[in-house]
Amino acid sequence: MKVTEHIEKAKNPLFSYEIVPPPRGRTVKDVVDIVKELVPYSPPWIDVTSHSSGAFYHEKPDGTIERRIYKKRPGTIGICGIIQNRFKIDTVAHILCNGFTQEETEDALIELNYLGVENVLALRGDGVNYNKKISNGRRINNYASNLVTQVDNLNKGQYVNEEVTGADALNFCIGVAGYPEKHFEAPNLKQDIRFLKQKVELGAEYIATQMFFETSHYINFVKHCRSVGIECPIIPGLKILKSVRQLQMLPKNFYINFPEELVEEVMANPEHVKEIGFNWACRQVEELLNFGVPTVHFYIMNDVSTVTKVVKRFM
Repeated sequence: MKVTEHIEKAKNPLFSYEIVPPPRGRTVKDVVDIVKELVPYSPPWIDVTSHSSGAFYHEKPDGTIERRIYKKRPGTIGICGIIQNRFKIDTVAHILCNGFTQEETEDALIELNYLGVENVLALRGDGVNYNKKISNGRRINNYASNLVTQVDNLNKGQYVNEEVTGADALNFCIGVAGYPEKHFEAPNLKQDIRFLKQKVELGAEYIATQMFFETSHYINFVKHCRSVGIECPIIPGLKILKSVRQLQMLPKNFYINFPEELVEEVMANPEHVKEIGFNWACRQVEELLNFGVPTVHFYIMNDVSTVTKVVKRFM
């Protein structure tokens, strides 16, 4: 079932989740164990993040340094297939512009379609730390809007290779990212929302937001979106604070701000940071439900226990 169908049919607010593939060298058991913990809470869907290859430097025993390129977290398609078919939980596969050609993206979408996956989140992705050589005749998507167009074309039976005629149309529900505190590259929120509207006009059917720790950011973001004619579902994304270190790492990696009230409470009681983070998340969920959100989406980062503890409060 598509994300939009879950939302349309829901009689009560939904709680969805996002997980990351295990790092290279680990097994899929890590993910299976997490999904097993989520099953009792009837997740409507689970997002699975995607990662492009990167350049890493390895020092050999003889002291020479070798440059290697590989994915730290491979396996998105396989994990989606396991969740979709073993657990019968719909999945949202993240697909990226950066690090992939249009041809590679098309192959991935075809495989996802074979597995019964009906949902994708189209993202530009983090910048890669090496210049991938693009073979002659291959193309890339520079922006998420280009990626949305490619998926929408496949939904119409239009493939990258124009010589493919009479092809079956695919049937993906397309999600895109929204940034309540604006994308860090956008000059301002108003311009950022203009770009977001463009992606919706090109075929995106719902918006999933970046994490935020101040609910007013989300509410204002939704109001701005509605004022320019964006009517699709806007799903709020939450991350539960669990360490003092995250006060530095999350803003650095995700370009977000922490409310002064939360920071002061944590700094005054660092030994109670997990309890403070839990209570803050519960407060945010309550505020969001009172605002009338269709779904609350949790960025688990493969730490499921605190999230399920929050969800229990509202089921």
